[in-house]
Amino acid sequence: MRILLVWGLTWMLGWSVWGASAPPPVAREFRGVWIATVGNVDWPSKPGLPVAQQQEELRQLLDCAARLHFNVVVFQVRTACDALYDSPFEPWSEYLTGRMGQVPKPAWDPLKFAVTEAHARGLELHAWFNPFRARYHQSVSPPCSTHVSIAHPEWLRRFGRYLWLDPGNPEVRDYSLRVILDVARRYDVDGIHIDDYFYPYPEVVPGTSTPATFNDDASFKAYRDRGGRLEREDWRRDSVNQFVQQLNDRLHQLKPWLKFGISPFGIWRPMYPIGIKGLDSFSTLFADSRRWLRAGWADYFAPQLYWPTGRREQDYSRLLEWWATENAQQRLMISGLASANIGKDRPATDVSRQVRLRRTQPATHGALFWNASSLKNNLGGIASELANDLFLEAALVPETPWLGQDRPPAPALGVSTLRGGRGLDLKWRPANGNPVSRWVLHYRYGDQWNVVLLSASSRRWELDFAPTKGIPDEVWLRPVGRTGMLGAPAVWSYLPPSPPRRDGARRRG
Repeated sequence: MRILLVWGLTWMLGWSVWGASAPPPVAREFRGVWIATVGNVDWPSKPGLPVAQQQEELRQLLDCAARLHFNVVVFQVRTACDALYDSPFEPWSEYLTGRMGQVPKPAWDPLKFAVTEAHARGLELHAWFNPFRARYHQSVSPPCSTHVSIAHPEWLRRFGRYLWLDPGNPEVRDYSLRVILDVARRYDVDGIHIDDYFYPYPEVVPGTSTPATFNDDASFKAYRDRGGRLEREDWRRDSVNQFVQQLNDRLHQLKPWLKFGISPFGIWRPMYPIGIKGLDSFSTLFADSRRWLRAGWADYFAPQLYWPTGRREQDYSRLLEWWATENAQQRLMISGLASANIGKDRPATDVSRQVRLRRTQPATHGALFWNASSLKNNLGGIASELANDLFLEAALVPETPWLGQDRPPAPALGVSTLRGGRGLDLKWRPANGNPVSRWVLHYRYGDQWNVVLLSASSRRWELDFAPTKGIPDEVWLRPVGRTGMLGAPAVWSYLPPSPPRRDGARRRG
């Protein structure tokens, strides 16, 4: 068999190469899943397990996500001013070791491990933070001396069963920013994620029926003493707004390509859209999520649309359409889905239906599933439904061109035959060490293209010949940049052996 040189091409998709059309566009859809560590919801299964068991459990969750053709995992690394990684600011999480502040033995860093293992499976890893919760109600050990509740009790407010950092205190906001930016700086994460906990959800005083109140008199007085003129509710919203905007800006100053995501409560305000009822996150959580969306203060928004389909006062389709309509900056709009509620208030088919309904909304870009355990346990058959139908084919994460439009150059690709002539042996290296997030491998028989998505660390692929087709006519290998932009392809084309000339010589090819 004659092997041709490999060419690096910069032609756009749809142009022809040597008489053959370029590969079709690769499917794009954000397919994410939350891996929760608070209260050991998803991982580890209980605190204090041996490190080897913790690692194996995490591998199993990542294996499940990759097997189901997910492409993003959102991994909780800060549950309540603690750390599921080696932090210079906060103590090791009790949900990892069984006791707050206790160093894992043998020493290991779960976030570093998760990033490496996720990337090896072609998954993005987004580090998930609770910015203001300081103590969870399902604590399993006393706070240690380095926890913020001991080191800075003046920053905390008790609210029902929780301890909460006061978002109205500028020192608190700076502290949480410092914690999050440290992770963005030191770890090769693909995204930073915060959820819906800003000011706390309604609670009652333990042992009573009295609603808890958030006592921020001191920080509000300090604000007024500095010349502030906002009323308390507007001041609270402004405090959260400042935090969100500063986090977005500083993350992108640090790493321009890094995704910042928020998963707000699914209702901004009742009656938006008309007929919607439920908790008013604008006046209860003081989360003006519509403003963040209109301003583009995040790269993806995943409103938590956790209600069953068809519930009139929290109608899934109408809410999703409303969020998409408010997306003035055209950021990624992701539907937050509650697969964990299968068997409680819905069957698995309802979650599947919501995926299908999302795909009918052209201004939306994917789904984020709560939670990993529901998929791993195939709750109600949801994993089977995804694997056999909805996520049957792999997909790339949608592009984020506002974060950068650099397209990686073509790789250096070498092609040879496998032993026994059973296929092609493809080996490559990135050009100039350019950052790559995935590889897209296309190969063609006639006018039929096939596609394989490979992890960023891949450097080799064995392409076995189809039993009845033999050698593919053409192979394209394209890098994907950190913002999802497809780079230039390396193209290999097969030329059949030339027939011998009558004089016994062969044509040169």
